[in-house]
Amino acid sequence: MSRIGKQPIEIPAGVTITVGDKEITVVGPKGQLIVPVQPKTTVKVDGNVATVTRADDEPKSRAWHGLQRALLNNAVIGVTKGYEKKLEVNGVGFRLSGGGQDIEMALGFSHPVKYHAPEGVQLATNKMEITVSGIDKQKVGQVAAEIRALKKPEPYKGKGIKYVDEVILRKAGKAGKK
Repeated sequence: MSRIGKQPIEIPAGVTITVGDKEITVVGPKGQLIVPVQPKTTVKVDGNVATVTRADDEPKSRAWHGLQRALLNNAVIGVTKGYEKKLEVNGVGFRLSGGGQDIEMALGFSHPVKYHAPEGVQLATNKMEITVSGIDKQKVGQVAAEIRALKKPEPYKGKGIKYVDEVILRKAGKAGKK
């Protein structure tokens, strides 16, 4: 049996899970998320515990089993705590401004770069740090990756946008002649 799929999901107080034919609705204090039902899996809610089971032992069914449990658990965490990713901007002359849905960045190009976040994702700037937050784990990660892709960190001086916990491997510059 799937190691992830067989684990029960604890449902905190204030969170309701409604299981339908094609989708599962998770409602909590921070909002509502809809999780699609994977083929050959069933979700049962008993009190404050949700369990995911599968129809058979085929490889696809085992994969969907773990996926269904992970998606449902991520939705429960999202509507209670939420998710956030932090990005750090390094570089001489780089600047950040704005917040909410839109931020404007000076990243060494001839023009300022504007980024508009999709619905459900909030952006906040603090000096040279961008915080991406929201209830949908996939959207938060996607927005953080799109912002990082605007100016990836380079290996010589480390200039660019990187995740706060990311380590940039530095290269040596040119060796001088002797």
